[in-house]
Amino acid sequence: MAALVLKHCWRGLLLNSGNGAVGAVKPRVLEGVRHKSTVQYISRPDLPKLAYRRVKGKSPGVVFLPGYGSNMSGQKAEAMEEFCRSLGHAYLRFDYSGHGASEGVFSEGTIGTWKKDVLFMLDELAEGPQILVGSSMGGWLMLLAAIARPEKTKALVGISTAADHFVTAFKTLPIEVRKECEDKGSWRIPTKSNEEGMYTVSMDFLRDAENHCILQSPIPITCPVRLIHGLKDEDVPWHISMQVAERVLSPDVDIILRRHGLHRMAEKDDIKLIVYTIDDLIDKLTTMV
Repeated sequence: MAALVLKHCWRGLLLNSGNGAVGAVKPRVLEGVRHKSTVQYISRPDLPKLAYRRVKGKSPGVVFLPGYGSNMSGQKAEAMEEFCRSLGHAYLRFDYSGHGASEGVFSEGTIGTWKKDVLFMLDELAEGPQILVGSSMGGWLMLLAAIARPEKTKALVGISTAADHFVTAFKTLPIEVRKECEDKGSWRIPTKSNEEGMYTVSMDFLRDAENHCILQSPIPITCPVRLIHGLKDEDVPWHISMQVAERVLSPDVDIILRRHGLHRMAEKDDIKLIVYTIDDLIDKLTTMV
């Protein structure tokens, strides 16, 4: 079981991290030399090629879904790969079309487009049961994928989950601002997640996103769900994770709120907590089998 391997790979428990969470572990795998997987490409008829990195191994595998405008090469994604490699579990990370090393035009992408990317990768490259780990918009796509592929999805870990976020945030704007955006055909969103300090989304993007909203009714997901969110997240309010927890049908749902956590959840203690959470789920799923 994963917990037994853990005793040999990791040292110590950080029972009270400086970021306000309890129970994060300090893995040796996050330190020292890292062995990266190789970037590969998969082709699709009449669609952009998708770039991915994969480590083959045991089930359950782990699939990482990055956020809006992000890519598969961030600190969280790399730490997860090192962790999965240390335990011999399969791991898959990739860039959506228009993101990172994948083909495609970012501004032409939609929630529907990227959902299709996720389902394609699950169908073609993810062998056996999977733990889906979604960051921000990736958390929204994670939920959509779990609904579409319940037989493949054995557990979920949401990080700053942004379910329905573009749509709900737009609807909170004053009516005159929304009207101005509709006249211009786009909406500029302040953010600290990129150098420009702004995201620009089209009205077409928002209309497509509205077709993929999931928080207005029960979410037909019954596998274990873990939702990690920072109370100081200025991009996606933490109460969205609370709404997800209330609506999923699963009887096994935990919410972890990080008192000083920011949106990216990329501090060392954040990453340790994420990795620990994945390990706990691997152990749980392995025990159930």
